Amino acid sequence: MNKGLLGEVVRMALETVRTNKLRSALTILGVVIGITSIVGMTSLIRGFDSSLRESIQQLGPNTIYLSKLSIVSISGGAQFDDLMRRPSLTIGDAEAIERLVPSVQVVDIMVGEGPQQTRERAFYRGERTSSNQILGVTADYATISFMKLTMGRFFTDAEVTHRRRVVVIGDNPYQVLFGAKGIDPINKKIRLGAIEYTVIGVMEKRPSLGGLDGGQDNIAIIPYTTHQVVFNIDVTRPLRDGNSFGGIIGIMPRDDAAPGQTLAEVEEIMRVRHGLKLDEPNDFDVITQDALLRTWEQISRAVLLALVVISSIALMVGGIGVMAIMMISVTERTREIGVRKALGGRRQEILVQFLAEAVVLTSVGGILGILIGAGIGISVNLLTGFPVSLPWWAFAMGLGFSASVGIIAGMVPAVRAAKLDPIEALRYE
Repeated sequence: MNKGLLGEVVRMALETVRTNKLRSALTILGVVIGITSIVGMTSLIRGFDSSLRESIQQLGPNTIYLSKLSIVSISGGAQFDDLMRRPSLTIGDAEAIERLVPSVQVVDIMVGEGPQQTRERAFYRGERTSSNQILGVTADYATISFMKLTMGRFFTDAEVTHRRRVVVIGDNPYQVLFGAKGIDPINKKIRLGAIEYTVIGVMEKRPSLGGLDGGQDNIAIIPYTTHQVVFNIDVTRPLRDGNSFGGIIGIMPRDDAAPGQTLAEVEEIMRVRHGLKLDEPNDFDVITQDALLRTWEQISRAVLLALVVISSIALMVGGIGVMAIMMISVTERTREIGVRKALGGRRQEILVQFLAEAVVLTSVGGILGILIGAGIGISVNLLTGFPVSLPWWAFAMGLGFSASVGIIAGMVPAVRAAKLDPIEALRYE
């Protein structure tokens, strides 16, 4: 088929779509919905993926966290009841790692994190905040978490040892209690719940996941020893007798440690302390940047698979609609087909004409779906700040899917039209 004839076929297909606007719109509705979901959800997932990876990378490439349970074990298929039966980590675990693992540079204890998170409101001269996470840590927390302060300082080892009631507050409590009035918060007394603390520092705003305010700056950090006293945490009982400080152990390897060395040594010490046999799995979670990225990749693959399945259903419905409409179109235009064949029209040309009409229908639906999907992503970004990503391949995939649906759905009607006998077609009323 020469280019001129192909152009004429496409022009006739567009004319058919134009003269049957309502029918064409109803025909491509399923295609529009399917492509919109593909492009819109892909833009949101890709944007969230970039934001999450940036957040994970802030943990540091070599930093190791130990916890009783985490998203790593949950996403790995572990039963939640089994995870809850795990022994809690202890202060002794952290001390043993610091004492016995030669490749460790810093060990930090984070109390009030995870499932047993502690929360209180902050008060100052009639002002009060919403609920804040109260995190108890060592003096090394600022190093291991790469935390930055906008003013003041972090607490010292001596303040941790002597259980001083000092606090470093997050940006949200600072803004509510002091920032709005331009008050210098350093050395001011605030209450967290019923206990009074001296403010010694203010944290820099922390990055939010997905650009949304998830309360990440609603935080107050105190020495973990003070946290134990205030919240009545017993750290004197043995491991198997319920010793639970409800937190996480953070570990930073030495700069000269070989890759994986610290991780292997920490696991060995923890397995010995927990009395695990060689064939028993770890009863604690080891969280690293790589482990979190692998977990997220598993989750994102599952989400994308679900998206493809849902979109495929919409596209299949759209394809059935295209096939039905094209079959009706073949029936309505039987005499036209007979005339064209009588004047020398070949089967190939009739076949291409009806296929072109089907492809044009679904491609128009694909273009509309791409525009609507991209518009949804951009609107969400403008309204909420949620990051979006609109890769070119999402547009190409949407257009390719829609054209493929047209070819597949239009094949049966096109073949039927091409096989019509011209004499019988001319007799058709």
